[in-house]
Formats: sequence, structure tokens, C-alpha cells
Amino acid sequence: MNVADLEGRFAAQGYVVDEDFATSLELMLALEKPLLIEGPAGVGKTESAKVLAAVLDTRLIRLQCYEGLDAASALYEWNYPKQLLRIRLTEGDESSTLAREAEIFSEAFLLKRPLLEAITQDVAPVLLIDEIDRADEAFEAFLLELLGEFQVSIPEFGTVRARSRPAVIVTSNRSRELSDALRRRCLYHWLAYPTREREIEILRARLPGIDVKLAEQIASFMEFLRAQPFEKVPGVAESLDWALALVRLHKAALDERTLELTHGCILKVQHDWELLQAQRLRYVPLLNGRSPEQPAPLEPDYGIGSVHARRG
Repeated sequence: MNVADLEGRFAAQGYVVDEDFATSLELMLALEKPLLIEGPAGVGKTESAKVLAAVLDTRLIRLQCYEGLDAASALYEWNYPKQLLRIRLTEGDESSTLAREAEIFSEAFLLKRPLLEAITQDVAPVLLIDEIDRADEAFEAFLLELLGEFQVSIPEFGTVRARSRPAVIVTSNRSRELSDALRRRCLYHWLAYPTREREIEILRARLPGIDVKLAEQIASFMEFLRAQPFEKVPGVAESLDWALALVRLHKAALDERTLELTHGCILKVQHDWELLQAQRLRYVPLLNGRSPEQPAPLEPDYGIGSVHARRG
């Protein structure tokens, strides 16, 4: 599957992928190496794995990372109730202790978690290791064997090698720095916020019935918002939610009142909304299809005068 095929198949799923990202995905599939995707929250990193599974017509297996995640939750657990039941049922059995031990620590008594499940599939799935930066460094080190060799070691069972190598996507929001060892085992792609033109394309792909003017207004406004020092900068996910909300409200264009009523779709922190309101003179022109007003610069002092600055 080449870059053009990937671009076309992703577009058919409503996901706009550019040539750079499509090339990274093609290399991931061709080289059978994990792809580490970093970028701000809400730009489509997780969604890309879901769409890839649909494009490849295969299963998506997702491991959501969090602080305190360990091997028991990510790889496997032993089915202790089933093991105990088996031990009681075979108490009068003449088989040796060694044979009974081998039986209860066999694959039939394993509870497969996402990582083990991904490498024991007959048909290669897409394995999404989502938000790896949320997990501890110890868990990141635990992943190295899987990402490098596509195998895992279970002390009581032995080494389990992948029947067919899954397509592995690892995502990170960069809440902490990842280790060099993990990065060496992966290909890399940075997924940034889309340009205004790309965001319009994304909106029209996901919401085919959206008014063109409304899509352009949303894209321009989102571009303005992402330049602000917000605590939670809105991503593509928020712009899609906002666009869907406006379509459901039968809005063909943005205005100040509509922004006030629907700002909860894009700004999730009250302080960010207050910061935006303080920028009213700059963003109102965007609602009228013009460029945002820029704050007036101070007059420079070249040694022959003084700078007059307004003092609050």
C-alpha cells in the first residue's frame, strides 16, 4: 500500500492525512516497526490508529496508559480461580506434581491483556499504545522487548513471539520526555495543529453538509485561539465538536451571541474564556470575515524622544 492509496483510503474514512503523515504510515507498515506519534492533544493521533485499522480491515487493540499501569494490566494475568478449581479437581489424580504444575501454568489459564492479545492474533491487528507519556518510566522500560523484538517473556510460561507482527502506533502528548531507548525502537512523526486550509478540509470531510462560510469561520477562529496563551488549547477534536454543535443548531455563520452560547465546545477552562473575552476587539473582526485586529505597537524611541505607554 503506497502513499496515494493511504491518502485515498483515509479520506474515504473521513480522515484527512497529508503526504508526510501518509509516508510515515507507509514506512511503519513496510518496515514493520512501531510508529511514535507526538503532538498536542486533540490533533487526531488516537483517531489515526482507529482509521488505520478500518483501512487495513483488521482489529484495533488499544492499551490506554495511565500512571501506575503495570504488566498485569497490560500483558497478562493468571486465572487464579480457574487454577484453584483445577488443582482441587485433580487432587486424587495420579499425575506428577510437575505435570499438574505445567498444566495450570499453560495458555489455557492465561488471561490475555492488550499486549499479549495483540501478538497472539493470527491476523495482524493494529495495536494502539495510547498516551505512553502518562505511564511510569518503569512501564516504558517494560515495553522495550515488545517494541524491539515483538515478543514478551512470561516467567512461568516462557517467551511468546508474535504470530504476525501488529502495526503498532504509540502516541504521546509530551507531558514528560520519553526515553532514548523507546525512541530508538520506533519511527517518529510529529502531528501538529492543521493549517487553516487543512482544517477547512477536515471539517468538510467529517461534516459534508456544513456550510462553506461556517467552515471557513471556524477554521479562522481556531487558528486565532491556538495563538493565545490558554491553559487548554483547543485541538481538532474541539473544532469538530463545535462544528457539529453549530450544524445541529442550524447556524450558517458565526456571531458573537452564538460564540457565547457554544464556547463550552472549544474552551474547557473558565479562565481561558475570560482571557478570550479580554481579546474581544481582536476576535470580533473574525466573526465578520476580516483579519483579527492587532494591538497597536508602542512608538519606538531612537534616542530623540520618549515612548508613551498607557499605564493602568
